[in-house]
Amino acid sequence: MSNCNLNDKSCKPCESETSPLNDNEITKMLTNINQWQITEDKKSIYKDFKFKGFYKTIAFVNAIAWIANKEGHHPDLKVGYNYCQVLFTTHAIAGLSENDFICAAKIDML
Repeated sequence: MSNCNLNDKSCKPCESETSPLNDNEITKMLTNINQWQITEDKKSIYKDFKFKGFYKTIAFVNAIAWIANKEGHHPDLKVGYNYCQVLFTTHAIAGLSENDFICAAKIDML
């Protein structure tokens, strides 16, 4: 894992043999994304976004869908009238991978 800008990277397929990031790697990766939080079990990262109205929320969701499709790495979303919570985990390894942080960084650029 390099210190290269996450926005310049692309997601790579993870297999069940791939190990999830360890605590030190997670802490380091969190410094590269803006205000994302880690879940208590350290298997996911999430961020809450607020918007002025439903249309702007859905426009954001559509932009996330475009990024997720392009990267082949899809978040869980909780969406309401003026908010969207984005949660990333790498299901294939039951934990966090660099892919989660790459997608988070790309979403932060929206």
